Amino acid sequence: MAQSRPVKPGQPVRNSQSGQPIMVALDLLGRRWALRILWCLRDHQQKSTRVLQQECGISSPNVLMSRLKELREAGIVVLEESSGYALTELGGQLMESIGPLAQWADEWARQSGRDDLACYGRAEKARQSDD
Repeated sequence: MAQSRPVKPGQPVRNSQSGQPIMVALDLLGRRWALRILWCLRDHQQKSTRVLQQECGISSPNVLMSRLKELREAGIVVLEESSGYALTELGGQLMESIGPLAQWADEWARQSGRDDLACYGRAEKARQSDD
């Protein structure tokens, strides 16, 4: 198996040889399971690989570990030795940045007649009521 390079701004990625930060970020987030893992960590609770595998529905531990390694190398996720994986400060900023896109997607679903799929707003309200 080929050794992968850390994903970081300035390095070429799929569909972009320039290494522009937005292209690198979109490449990283577009990798299989990456966004799902980040979504599971958005509550800022540390989670073990077993919990992440269950919550994300990832059947392959190798894929999970590969994605977690990439997210750690990118500085988005950290592995706390005693308690599992969590978002870094940068990872938390990323998830906050994704919020407006999720709101837009909910509105798109509503306008497409699929209000049943518009879940981001409901999830945020539930999370805020738990706080």
